[in-house]
Parts: sequence; structure tokens; C-alpha cells
Amino acid sequence: MSDVQSNNIGEGTSIWQFCVVLRGAKIGSHCNVCSHCFIENDVTIGDRVTVKCGVQLWDGLQIEDDVFIGPNVTFTNDLRPRSKQYSDKVMPTIIREGASIGANATILPGVEIGAKAMVGAGAVVTKNVAAEAIVVGNPAQEIKK
Repeated sequence: MSDVQSNNIGEGTSIWQFCVVLRGAKIGSHCNVCSHCFIENDVTIGDRVTVKCGVQLWDGLQIEDDVFIGPNVTFTNDLRPRSKQYSDKVMPTIIREGASIGANATILPGVEIGAKAMVGAGAVVTKNVAAEAIVVGNPAQEIKK
């Protein structure tokens, strides 16, 4: 069973078991949100997006069409988090159309991953990734464009 509070979910989208989708989230059509995912209020997901198991999508995240997010990818929206001290403004993160993010990658807040870019499994993305670039490692470095 999942807790889906949002009414902004497109036709043909599947949300699997043990997911939480908060009221303000917007999810496009023909998406696949696999099990054990969490989607906060200020998240926009385009059409035909795949979100694999164990991913949390935090406020300020914009995901365009045809994006693949691998299992256990970690997004962040606060560069300096502190317990019980909340920022008034989250840092927006944008994943452009057709980008793919490999399993266990970490995406720091405020970055943009370009259209059709590929982030390798386990990479730590600390700065913007150009369109069609391939980045790997910690910190993520471009290996091909």
C-alpha cells in the first residue's frame, strides 16, 4: 500500500507499493515510480519518467520528460543542513529532458543536469552537468561529451 495524497498525477502513471507522494507533487503521464519512494510537495515530474526503488525527491526538484533515475539515487536541497533549523528557501535542482542518473549517485542542491546527460552509478554531482555529457566519480568529472 502507498500513501498518495496528490491529485496531480498523469494518465498511465504507476506508483508502486510503500511510496509516499505529498499533496503538492506534480507527476506527468506514463511515469513509473517504483517501490519505497518519497516525493515532497514542491516536486514536478514530467512525462515518461522512471524513478527506481529507494529514491527520495525533495522540494525544489524539477524533472523534465523522459528522465531515468536509478535505484537509491540521493537528491539534496540544503547545502548546510542542521537538525531543527530549516531554511526558508530550498535550492532548486533541474534534471533536463532525457537525462539518466545511475544507481546510488548523489546530486547536490542547486545543480542542473543537462538534456540527455548521463551520470554514472555512484557519482557525486557537485556542479552543473552539460547536455549530453557523461560524468563519473567523486566529485563527478566529465569523461565524454
